[in-house]
Amino acid sequence: MNALDIRIRNISKQYGSATALDNVSLDVEQGEFVTLLGPSGSGKTTLLMVVAGFTTPDAGSISVGMQNITRMSPYRRGIGVVFQNYALFPHMSVRENIEFPLRMRHVPRATRRRLADHSIGVVRLEGMADRTPAQLSGGQKQRVALARAMVFNPPVLLMDEPLSALDKKLREHMQLELKDLQNRLGITVLYVTHDQQEALTLSSRIAIINQGRVEQFDRSAHIYDMPSNRFVAEFIGETNLFPSQALQSNGRLMAARIAGGGETTARACPFPQPGQKGYLSVRPEKIALVNGNAAEFCTLKGRLENIIHQGDTIKYYIRPDDVGSAADKGLVVLKMHNRSDTPIMRTGDPIDFGWRPTDATFVV
Repeated sequence: MNALDIRIRNISKQYGSATALDNVSLDVEQGEFVTLLGPSGSGKTTLLMVVAGFTTPDAGSISVGMQNITRMSPYRRGIGVVFQNYALFPHMSVRENIEFPLRMRHVPRATRRRLADHSIGVVRLEGMADRTPAQLSGGQKQRVALARAMVFNPPVLLMDEPLSALDKKLREHMQLELKDLQNRLGITVLYVTHDQQEALTLSSRIAIINQGRVEQFDRSAHIYDMPSNRFVAEFIGETNLFPSQALQSNGRLMAARIAGGGETTARACPFPQPGQKGYLSVRPEKIALVNGNAAEFCTLKGRLENIIHQGDTIKYYIRPDDVGSAADKGLVVLKMHNRSDTPIMRTGDPIDFGWRPTDATFVV
C-alpha cells in the first residue's frame, strides 16, 4: 500500500441553521490510524463524508498527499470507504463483491481475479470466495467490506463505525484483527466511532469532536491522562471532578485550591490563569485509600456509601465529608483490582482517600 497523509484545513459545513462542522483542521500522517470520536450528532461522520467526497463543505480544503481533492468526485479520489452496514451486494459472491471496484475501473478480468484472491487472503477468508453475503457471519461480512475497500490499493482508508453491528465479544476480536491488518499494510486510516474503548484500542491518535469542533487531538494515552477540558475528561472513560481554583504554575505543575480540601498541585494543559475556577480531574483508578499522613497524597475524608463488584474490579462510592469536594455535590468513585489482599470494607465506614498530584489534571 502506498499510504499518503491527509490535510484537513478549516472545514465548515452548515445544514440550514445547524452547524455540522465549525472550522475544523486536522493532519493525519502517512500510515497513521486516527479516530474521530464524539457523541451522536457531533459532526464526526460529516467530516468523514467530506473527506470521502460524499458531502461538499461550505468552506475549507482537503488534501491527500500533494493533491487537493476538495472538489473532486468521490470515484476520482481513489479512497477506500467501509460503511457501517458494509453495503455488500447480496446477489454477488464474496469474490464478485471484492472485484466490483476493480470492474468499475475497467481492470481486466484476470487481473481482477488475481487481486481479489490476494485481498481474500489478506483478510483471512480463504475458501469463502464463492459464498454470498447471506452465508457469512457478521465478522466475515466486515472482512469482505474491508477487502473490497482495499483491493484497488487506496492511499487512504475511511471507516464509518464498521464494528457497531457486531456483538461485544466479536467486536473486540475484530478490533485486534483490524489493528493487526493496519499495522501489516501500513495504510493511512481515518476511523469514526462513538465507542471510547474502541478508539483507545485502535488509534495512534484521537480527535475528540463536539458540536462540530475539535476539542482535543492527541495520542490516546495523553487524551486519557491529560484531558484538555471538562468535556474531554468526562467523555473519555470515567473521572472524578473536584471543584478547584487555580493559584499559580511552576513550569511543570500548578497549584490549586480544592473546595473544602486545602491546597494541592496538579498538571494542566494549557496552564490556567491564577484565579481561574475549574475542576481537578482524577480517574477512579488513580484514587487510593490513604493510611495515616501520606505526604505524597492530596488527602480528603469521607464515608463509604456503596460498593459495586464488577468481577475483575471493585468500585467504591465515597461521600466526601465536605460535599463541595465532589462535582455537583456527588460521590467520589475509587476503583481497584479485585485481589485476595483487597481490604474488606462496609458501607458507612469512614475513609481517608486521595491521589498523587501528578495523577490530577486541572480542567475548565
